[in-house]
Amino acid sequence: VYDHKYYRYADKDYSIMDMPMSQNDYDVMQEAVDMLRQLEDFDQFSEMSDVVSRLQDKLAISRHNRKPIIHFDSVPNLEGIRLLNPLYNYIAHQQTLRIMYQSFNARKPTEFILCPYLLKEFRNRWFLFGSKADDLKLFNLALDRIKSVEPVDVPYSENPDFDSEHFFDDVIGVSKNINNKPRCIRFWANREQSHYIKTKPIHRSQQVVSENPEDGSCIFQIDVVINFEMYSVFMSYGSGIRIIYPRNAVMYMRDKFKEALDLYDAANE
Repeated sequence: VYDHKYYRYADKDYSIMDMPMSQNDYDVMQEAVDMLRQLEDFDQFSEMSDVVSRLQDKLAISRHNRKPIIHFDSVPNLEGIRLLNPLYNYIAHQQTLRIMYQSFNARKPTEFILCPYLLKEFRNRWFLFGSKADDLKLFNLALDRIKSVEPVDVPYSENPDFDSEHFFDDVIGVSKNINNKPRCIRFWANREQSHYIKTKPIHRSQQVVSENPEDGSCIFQIDVVINFEMYSVFMSYGSGIRIIYPRNAVMYMRDKFKEALDLYDAANE
């Protein structure tokens, strides 16, 4: 204490700003930068891009540059990604939209007057969920199939049956209608796949029904809406998984694998 009035460092040239950054501080800041880099596609974070770049530069100067140690699965130049920012803003401002949409099977675009509610990503594809303004029927539109978007002077309406927080609790992927109910799906998995499925559940509702100590196989159960995405997940395990209930799911999987087998048999003829 000097002159009974104020504190100062014994070394007059010392500044707290000159304290070296610890390795832990550096590691934490680098992880934060890596995470923030994943938000570059959103205009809401565009104002931060310069700050993040400067921070990255300062970190590189303070430490020797290194290879990335965090990697997010992404597809560069994904078609439809340019719509993320405007759609985000339209949803935030509850703006009704005129959307021209052309599915892969359609010869020409279809007009939707839509009240947008939610953007959802699944396997590197983005989808817009919203209700038609006239009857509140719910639709999900793949962004890569949207041809144009523009605001319209039509009253915006919420869909009381669409709860964006819990709508996807009982579904794998994005294909679900409001009235769809989950079904009990039971499936067998061999020893190898059982290890993976236990550590990375197919769905949050997954339970182990039984385990076979002799061959290491397991029977699992999930409660989900049956849709294309569910089947595609099961098919990705090949012969390591077999659905055993319900019967319609068993028959669907059997028919699809038979079609695949026929393709390979035809190729060898």
